[in-house]
Amino acid sequence: MISIEDAISAVKNNTSPLFEKTTKVVEKANGYILSEDVLSPINMPPFRQSAMDGYALYLHDDLAYNLIDEVKAGDEHQPVLQLGEAVRIFTGAAVPNTANAVMMQEKVKVNGSYIEIEHQLNLEHNIRPLGEQVKAGAIALKKGTKLTPAGIGYLTSLGITEVSVFRKPNIAIVTTGNELIEPGQPLTHGKIYESNSKMLQSVLYSLKYYDVSLHKVEDDYSKTIDLLKSVVSKNDLVLITGGISVGDYDYVGKALIEIEVEQVFYKVKQKPGKPLFFGKKGNTSIFALPGNPAAALSCFYAYVYIALQKMMNREPLELQRVQALSTSKFIKRGDRPQFLKAIFNNGKVELLEGQNSSMLQTFALSNALVFVPAEVSEVRLGDELETILLPV
Repeated sequence: MISIEDAISAVKNNTSPLFEKTTKVVEKANGYILSEDVLSPINMPPFRQSAMDGYALYLHDDLAYNLIDEVKAGDEHQPVLQLGEAVRIFTGAAVPNTANAVMMQEKVKVNGSYIEIEHQLNLEHNIRPLGEQVKAGAIALKKGTKLTPAGIGYLTSLGITEVSVFRKPNIAIVTTGNELIEPGQPLTHGKIYESNSKMLQSVLYSLKYYDVSLHKVEDDYSKTIDLLKSVVSKNDLVLITGGISVGDYDYVGKALIEIEVEQVFYKVKQKPGKPLFFGKKGNTSIFALPGNPAAALSCFYAYVYIALQKMMNREPLELQRVQALSTSKFIKRGDRPQFLKAIFNNGKVELLEGQNSSMLQTFALSNALVFVPAEVSEVRLGDELETILLPV
């Protein structure tokens, strides 16, 4: 059995970035990391653009101008202004080449075909210059940038339809156990509805990992070997829930040995999630998580999240940790460090009831995990607690 700190280090040291490139259409590239610099094919804006609704002017020494035309956003025509002339213009519209300033409409008096501005303007006032945001041929986004909705919008505004990104991992989730049945089936005596696969799939989806396959195997040694051999050969990451303890029908550990998975560690001094396995075969990472749902999810946040970050070459590797003041009391039993489900809000943290590793109801309300070290046996009101913020 190893410590939490050693387990975290082992995951970091035994997981490698994928660094394989693939091409994605821009609208489906959210959450991916750019594998190459993206160069802008155009100037943005692609023309001199009005920053507001108002009047485009060909400046002269007087405050009065002759109003000759109108330019709306999207208009292609280019009125030609003479000295002392103006055109009505709207936000985002192309400023005529002969105009050299824009006055906002609130500072203009209109009298038929004449206008009067409140004061003189500097050249190019309220005009967004050609290529102000990015120039054609310049780097729009650098290699290594994580694409966000704003990034998707930005690249789309440049007319870019595809980008080169680092491939995300293929992930298999394997659930084991004769007692598990699918929701929608009659719940007969001795059976429970299987929830771990949907729970893990959901957290992966929330982190924008969508290449996820679900598999189920009975408590049968040969079937467990066959399935694990298949998913390990086809995926970058395999998550197994259940069957990793030492019961008579826990076959996962034996099957992993049979298919020659290298054990990095097995069992971590922690609660929940003591029977946690992490191993490697080739470039595939394998986590055998506890079967109890809350324990499985706690281990995901503490260890699997790190492996995913490392595969995508992202920083930071671990979830954010902050110090928060406890609004609850808690007595810790035993000598193992513990992850407690909690609600963090504005520098304070509430420890929730129902910390049993089989209970998800409390986890469903949580937005944080509190880490209680081995040497701490009691949490008191006002204690400063190390709090792990869960992704939303």
